[in-house]
Amino acid sequence: MKNIVVLFNLKADADPETYEIWANSTDLPIVNNLASIDKFEVFKATGLLGSDAPAPYQYVEWLCINDFDKFGVEVGADTMKKVAAEFQTFADSPMFITLENI
Repeated sequence: MKNIVVLFNLKADADPETYEIWANSTDLPIVNNLASIDKFEVFKATGLLGSDAPAPYQYVEWLCINDFDKFGVEVGADTMKKVAAEFQTFADSPMFITLENI
């Protein structure tokens, strides 16, 4: 099983409420419907544990992928290309980090 974590802040001109509505109505249901995905979640960062400081990223996405090859194919489909393009209108330089269990 492989995972991807995406860390990102919104672009300066992106409205957080608009992004969250889009994430809940478009991104989450479409990605969770992919055969290669066991689970996809989006989290809003609320701070740093033990500190009043803000988190370095506003949002974190977590994708649990059951078939990485199939995921690559599904991401290339027109629907996912559209979702990815919409995501890029919100996210400022997102970091996609691949993970695997140890």
